[in-house]
Amino acid sequence: MDLNADLGEGFGIWRLGDDQALLDLVTSANVACGFHAGDPATMRRVCAAAAERGVAVGAQVGYRDLAGFGRRHIEYEFAELRDEALYQLGALNAFCRAYRTRVRYLKPHGALYHAAASEELPAAALLAAIEDYDPELPVLCPPGSVLAQLAQGAGIRVVAEGFADRNYLPNGRLVPRTSPDALVTDPQEVARRAVRMATERVVVTVDGGTVPCVVESVCLHGDSPGAVAAAELVRAALVDAGVTPAPFA
Repeated sequence: MDLNADLGEGFGIWRLGDDQALLDLVTSANVACGFHAGDPATMRRVCAAAAERGVAVGAQVGYRDLAGFGRRHIEYEFAELRDEALYQLGALNAFCRAYRTRVRYLKPHGALYHAAASEELPAAALLAAIEDYDPELPVLCPPGSVLAQLAQGAGIRVVAEGFADRNYLPNGRLVPRTSPDALVTDPQEVARRAVRMATERVVVTVDGGTVPCVVESVCLHGDSPGAVAAAELVRAALVDAGVTPAPFA
């Protein structure tokens, strides 16, 4: 099972999360590309540290929205969103090349993640960017989403992911960030959820039930409270359950 985390989400003198500690624990790093977060120095630093540890680097492309951390919905024309995604892929790969590695997948961030999961235009724009950049590049996204369906139709590899530190609704969607119970903050509970995703292929919902969650990668948010402690417990719990953490890419 792959363990991924959102990293490089500071910019300038502002830092968010402990990138170095998380890179010792995860197998894939979703690196901000300067639009919702990140800047050239941050991108270089994370790419260097990931390459040193053998962690796969993915481009976490987002809306051009530093002030809103990419969590505000923005209406885009198809071509503009395609080109901004392509721009972010190329920028991050330049820093990867400096350390003899490369961008190995694309994952949308925040509001773009949710828009592409349910709407055809943003999903198609992201896939067009992948086709222009490298049709062999996988896309990391929710199973069964619009993005996943369109990618499969286009012959682009889909890597389904689940969130161990986010609560789920009974319909299988994430609880909105605006809700007070959007996050799972107890590291022990985060670890239990990750193990169930890996071994039982289900996730617990807010009403106490379960829904199918067949995934290849488990996400841990680097900006969540206690992210490093949760990642330590998740990795140890997966190993104890006989699941080997390894990058999908």
